[in-house]
Amino acid sequence: MTDHHIVSHNEWIAARTRFLAREKEFTHQREALSQARRELPWERVEKNYLFEGEHGGETLADLFGDRSQLVVYHFMYEPDWDIGCKGCSFWADNFNGVIAHLNQRDVSFVATSRAPLKKLQAQAKRFGWTFKWVSCVGDDFNLDFNVGFAPEALARGEAVYNYGSEHVTGPSKPGISAFIKDHGQVFHSYSTYGRGLDMFNTAYHYLDMAPKGRDEAGLSFPMAWVDHRIAYGD
Repeated sequence: MTDHHIVSHNEWIAARTRFLAREKEFTHQREALSQARRELPWERVEKNYLFEGEHGGETLADLFGDRSQLVVYHFMYEPDWDIGCKGCSFWADNFNGVIAHLNQRDVSFVATSRAPLKKLQAQAKRFGWTFKWVSCVGDDFNLDFNVGFAPEALARGEAVYNYGSEHVTGPSKPGISAFIKDHGQVFHSYSTYGRGLDMFNTAYHYLDMAPKGRDEAGLSFPMAWVDHRIAYGD
């Protein structure tokens, strides 16, 4: 880091101002992309998916509550695991505080996992999470939204993920899906996977602004440093 380019204050302001133009261009491009995302067509959800929640069975339509929009985080937590995925837990640490704001804009939020509800509730209590987290164990929801993989796909080591064929070594991967309910009918409007999830992780945005960034270049894989929050210690 000591060989980084060092300049006077006036030179720094000039460089920062030049870079501001690039940031503004990116902001406008992001706004246009977000608008185009909202204009994508919808597909009707034909299956009657059933989830297990705190008060018993709930359909996908039930997860909306009294709102017309629903965001679902596909949280990797398999039935035989002792704790949910480290990466998904990293994302989940961002959920609690934003949900009240989402609700004010007619959006409900829920996480779903294949692990039994008791396991989800135990981890939520341990981590201080209060967001709604339901089990989809025994249901096709993960398979149909390409975040869970059938035994034959695992045997091949290849499955559909992120809208293409991808090498897989485990039974699931993360994703986020959006739905809307119109006149009682549920429609799927959007899903994103892989690096598409980055924009929903507040910590990554702060790290990207920090002088050393995510500092992942020398790691065995980009998120090798991530652990469950409670494992970091003080």
